[in-house]
Amino acid sequence: MVDSGHNLQGRVALVTGASSGLGEHMAMTLARAGAHVAIAARRGDRLTALADRIEAFDGRALPITMDVTKVGEVEAAVATAETELGGVDILLNNAGLAVQKYAQDCTEADYDLVMDTNLKGAWLTAQAVGRHMIRHGRGGKIINLASLVALKPLSQLALYGISKAAVAQMTRCLALEWLRYKIQVNAICPGYIETEMNREHWQSEGGQALIRRMPARHLLPIEALDGIVLLLASAASDGITGAVIPVDEAQALM
Repeated sequence: MVDSGHNLQGRVALVTGASSGLGEHMAMTLARAGAHVAIAARRGDRLTALADRIEAFDGRALPITMDVTKVGEVEAAVATAETELGGVDILLNNAGLAVQKYAQDCTEADYDLVMDTNLKGAWLTAQAVGRHMIRHGRGGKIINLASLVALKPLSQLALYGISKAAVAQMTRCLALEWLRYKIQVNAICPGYIETEMNREHWQSEGGQALIRRMPARHLLPIEALDGIVLLLASAASDGITGAVIPVDEAQALM
């Protein structure tokens, strides 16, 4: 049961990177709170399966195949969401990936892949949705997914950390510029959560050793993000903008 303060009935959300991991989970969370959800990613078959799961509990989901690094596809996705569901009120800017290598081993191709997806893709999507929200004049909520490694360095994730730190600063810049339009822009920095993208690492000997060194001695459950996502997506956060919020169960204190 969703708290009435976080009821998203009548709202339209666009979730990028929705075909797996955090994006998939958070699309379900927003839909269960009553939002109509445009779910976007490159893997269309997985989006269709997610839409079926959402519609099974009488939710509304619109699958949109989209590459966040291609501005034409991003703009088309926002237009499609508007046509099919109504104006976008909430953006969950989630699409991202990581390359796990020591800094000296990272190639130019690695750099381009991570920065194009995590930073350029987040920028293009926020920009397209921001323009849409400004044009419609109803304000809105933009939630960027940064990371714990935007706040603290982690070995072998230099490119990922750099890209997510830039997303955190992008959040502050957009929050400042779009405050006049009643658009709140905030970022979440999740700590260590097992997803499809990192499962192999956490199940490895090195991953298990890191878990044993954590203050809580376990990974953060993905459901730990639900409360902050619903807060930032709802009217309950109308007074919050430019915040970069760690959700990490004290891992940042390590």
